[in-house]
Amino acid sequence: MTVRYEHSDEPRLRFVVLTLFPDLIRDAFSWGMTGRAMADGLLSLDTVNIRDYPVNAYGSIDDEPYGGGAGMLMMCEPVRKAYEEGLRRLERKSPRVIYMDPGGERLTEEKALELSKEEGFIILCGHYEGIDERVLLEVATDRISIGDYVLTGGELPALVLMDAVSRLVPGVLHNEESAMDESFGHGLLEYPQYTRPRQWHGMEVPQELLSGDHKKVSQYREREARRRTQAVRPDLYEKYLRDRGIW
Repeated sequence: MTVRYEHSDEPRLRFVVLTLFPDLIRDAFSWGMTGRAMADGLLSLDTVNIRDYPVNAYGSIDDEPYGGGAGMLMMCEPVRKAYEEGLRRLERKSPRVIYMDPGGERLTEEKALELSKEEGFIILCGHYEGIDERVLLEVATDRISIGDYVLTGGELPALVLMDAVSRLVPGVLHNEESAMDESFGHGLLEYPQYTRPRQWHGMEVPQELLSGDHKKVSQYREREARRRTQAVRPDLYEKYLRDRGIW
């Protein structure tokens, strides 16, 4: 099923998601920033239900894994047919096909930025104990993980990936500086931020932010971003220093 958008211009980025739970993907993506971006014609979303391609009259799309083990494994043919339908909808012969895999490459801001420059790509969501390796070798070009933990399926990781990529597509945020100022945009975590009132529960807004001096504000934010990153993510802070030849 395709989520339609109002404008006739070609979207800047098209997602096609192969999944057992298309409603989950469509509903979550149709709200907030991504929903507005689809309404503006900047993004489009298509979902292909893998259950529409069973291997028999019983509707089977999974089976027991060879060698034994707990759980069921998604079969090659339903995934392959869903992939072929995804190609048809994306209207591209050789797009990137990303399998959401806990053992895949870790999703980073750099990877999200790379993918935001694509015209469109397919995301494959596994379930149960995963997908038969043979069809993954045949169709998947990338395997991406959102962290070192296992979820019940690939839909939530797919939504995380789509959100991270979407916000980097020009025009989606309406404020291009936001994409770079937030966490990881410059290799650091984001600095603390404040709004009215100036005093709340005995805590004051830092004076530098009230000074009206743009240089002082910038220096404060840089200092606090470094401090927070060093304290919370020392690994990220070391990389930040190495990339700048400081380490």
